[in-house]
Amino acid sequence: FGLTNPDKQSTLIASLSLGEAALMEYETNGDVLNKPSGQQEPELLNACEDMYDGMIVEPDNLHLDVPGFVSSLKASLSKWAQQGKKGVWIKVPRENANLVPALIQEGFWYHHAERTYVMLVYWIPKSACTLPANASHQVGVGAFVMNDNREVLAVQEKNGPYRGSGIWKMPTGLLHQGEDVFTGVQREVKEETGIDAEFLEVVGIRHFHNAPFNKSDLYIVCILRPLSFDIETQETEITAAQWMPIEEFATQPKYQESEPSKKLLDLCIASFEKR
Repeated sequence: FGLTNPDKQSTLIASLSLGEAALMEYETNGDVLNKPSGQQEPELLNACEDMYDGMIVEPDNLHLDVPGFVSSLKASLSKWAQQGKKGVWIKVPRENANLVPALIQEGFWYHHAERTYVMLVYWIPKSACTLPANASHQVGVGAFVMNDNREVLAVQEKNGPYRGSGIWKMPTGLLHQGEDVFTGVQREVKEETGIDAEFLEVVGIRHFHNAPFNKSDLYIVCILRPLSFDIETQETEITAAQWMPIEEFATQPKYQESEPSKKLLDLCIASFEKR
């Protein structure tokens, strides 16, 4: 890049973090687009269109150097604005994390992150942004498993809000990404108690807010039929597990003092008794 002012050549200080260094390199080359006449136009970012007049940048061909990336980014945004495009999505792999400060500087914002990447977005038009927000809910399952002796499979948690409370509860847990409800609830029962169980039906859903990370929560309670009966407690998460008489289970304060919990348990018992 033919910089017009040699005093603006970038200098990276060894003690700076990767992100700070990348941002300094970007800022000190801010005139990178003020190229001399005849200099080659910057290459556009590889991207494909989505179904909403937006652009999705291909993550496999991002520039490794910040100035080159910024040149391509600015040229691409200008081109897409001329074409009437709206949202821009850039998935930055972990190995390209040095590009994130420059993206923030250009007006991008964080959408979500996973172990191997961070997703950033940008809205080109002057109108209000209509890009969808990050996921708003987590989905959990609860397993009501009762044998022919009217004993319910109950656990005491080693971690979480009921740790050390003495409360016996259903096996519960969060669904994995891409996991069906019936598969997830069977998995949780097997992991926590060693019991194989057959999914029968969903009896109720509790919806509440203020879950971790300011998300909302969908808690799906399911009926399962036990296929085995010898309990093997999951030592990392469960303090104790047992087959507990349903009358004793239902009289716990958790189910007597909480109307949503009592209602769901009543639905479970009623469903079981119809079978």
